[in-house]
Amino acid sequence: MSRSRMPTGPRIAEMRKSVLFGLGVAVVVALLDQFSKWKILVAFRPDGVTGTPFSSFLRIDVLPILDFVLTWNRGVSFGMGNDAGGYNVLFFTGLAVIIGAMLVAWMARTTDRLVLLSLGLIVGGAIGNVIDRLRFGAVVDFLYVHIGAFDWWPVFNVADSAVCIGAALLVFDSLFAKRDSNMNTQ
Repeated sequence: MSRSRMPTGPRIAEMRKSVLFGLGVAVVVALLDQFSKWKILVAFRPDGVTGTPFSSFLRIDVLPILDFVLTWNRGVSFGMGNDAGGYNVLFFTGLAVIIGAMLVAWMARTTDRLVLLSLGLIVGGAIGNVIDRLRFGAVVDFLYVHIGAFDWWPVFNVADSAVCIGAALLVFDSLFAKRDSNMNTQ
């Protein structure tokens, strides 16, 4: 970075505020995710079982279209790579850390609250699932959406929801934000 493009005092303060806002969102998401998973694990743990992961056939009807069930996802989205073995923890954790670092760097470069909120949701969701991978070797999933016997979506969790909402908000922002661009004038 040339000296003329180095951030100055006010810009550094602005960057700090942006990163703090985005990381604040990420921390809240990760805490909500871990709290929800803790409650589910307590509710679903069979008597006498101390190890994790464990199996449970319990199903809690929450709404006509939502049940709580317990599944363990060792893969990525939609269970892809669920049977790829012990390296999943290292690979997916490393990938999440690299992507998360890039998203935090993006936070430092923007002041747009919607973008910061979106990035915070994605980073927080990634943190929540990385914590599971490191603790259990798999991600706790428990939200099951369906219409009667027709189910079209795999079981997911709060972290997955945050990542999807954050990504959708980024798409929305890129399509509908009214910003002046100087990218072609430099």
